[in-house]
Order: sequence, then C-alpha cells, then structure tokens
Amino acid sequence: MMTKTSIQIKEKRDMLALVVAGCVLATHWCTFLGSIKMSTVAIGTITFSTFPLFVTFLEPMIFHEKLRGKDVLTAILVLVGVFITVPEFSLENSMSKGIALGMLSSLTYAILSLINRKFMGKYPSTVISFYEQGTAMVVLVPVIMAQKIAPTGKDITLLIILGVITTAVAHTLFVNSLKYIKAKTAGIVSSMESVYGILLACILLGEQPGIRELIGAAIILGVVVATQIVKEN
Repeated sequence: MMTKTSIQIKEKRDMLALVVAGCVLATHWCTFLGSIKMSTVAIGTITFSTFPLFVTFLEPMIFHEKLRGKDVLTAILVLVGVFITVPEFSLENSMSKGIALGMLSSLTYAILSLINRKFMGKYPSTVISFYEQGTAMVVLVPVIMAQKIAPTGKDITLLIILGVITTAVAHTLFVNSLKYIKAKTAGIVSSMESVYGILLACILLGEQPGIRELIGAAIILGVVVATQIVKEN
C-alpha cells in the first residue's frame, strides 16, 4: 500500500468478523440507496440518522451494559418522528417502502459501527476499511454483472466520485474518528447528514421536502442530538 501499512490480520476470527462486516456494509449501501430510490433523499437520510439510537440499544447487549428507561423513551420519540414522515401505512406505498429500507440501512450501519469500534484498538482504520470495502465489492460485483447494465461515461464518472470520495474516503475517515472521539459523538455528526442531504437535494435535484418530512426530521434530529449530548456529559 502507498502508506506502507501492513494489511496482515492477526487472528482468523478477526478476518471472519471483518468479512461479516463487509457483508453488512454491502447491505447498508444497497438499503440506503434503495431507500432514496424508492422515496426521496430526505426520507433516506432522515431514517439513516436514527442509527445512533440503534447503537444505544445494541451496545448494552454486546458489552453487557444496563439499558436505561430514558433510552427506551428516546427510541419511542424517534419512532414517532419516523411515523410522521410516512404518508400512509401501506406496503403498496413507495414512500413507506423507502422508510422501511432506510430503517434497515440505519440498523446495519449501527452494527457496522460497533464492529469497527471493536477493531480500532488492533488495526489502522485504513486496514479495516480495506477489508470491509473489499468484501463488499466482492459481494456486489456478481450482482451488478447479472443485471447487465451498460453505464455511460457520465455514469462512470459519477460512480467514481461516489465510490472514492463519498464512500471510501468518507468511510475511512469515520472509522478513524473513532480513535479520537466516542461512537456517540461521531453519531451526532453523522446525524447531520440528513440536513446536508435535504439542502443539497433541494438545490441540485429540486426535491422540495414536505411539511411532514420537515417535522419528522426535526423530531428525529432533535432527539438524537439531545440524547447523545446528554450521554457525553
């Protein structure tokens, strides 16, 4: 590698865990992008912003910590925010399907974050990202080839930007941040993605968020950020 970092994995179980994490990452990519395709950028990013709360519930299970009543309350408030964004409760509704995929994307990213936290003390973030993203590529390439898609030059350029800058680099930076800040703090910053997403979708794609989406986003972001700030203090 250009950084002369060793990519050797110390234990076989670590390699297995990183491969599993790569499969989780592939699932996260597919569900997140599927959520946006089925609904809107706003819905996809709003539902994704709930992942710190999944972390809150999963951490006690994995690290044998006590689950507190206020954590349950915050989860209920977040679900209220999600439900507000649903136009109607029907599996025939594309918006509802988008929200369901977005929540699954949020859950898989929470799982991925916990796996990354476990390995941060043993391996550099670039090594973790190398194996996770490499596994995700191996999993997804056959799926893409089976669809026989013929991308244009513009498509390839945009995919390179998406894959290198906003995925590989961004994911590596996020993993590396866990060496310096708590996962909950990183979650606060990541939750702001929905704000950036809604603004950019409005400017670049002309997507105008509805009042339900704005109210739901305000509730979800407010609860997530407030909860994580309280936990940090």
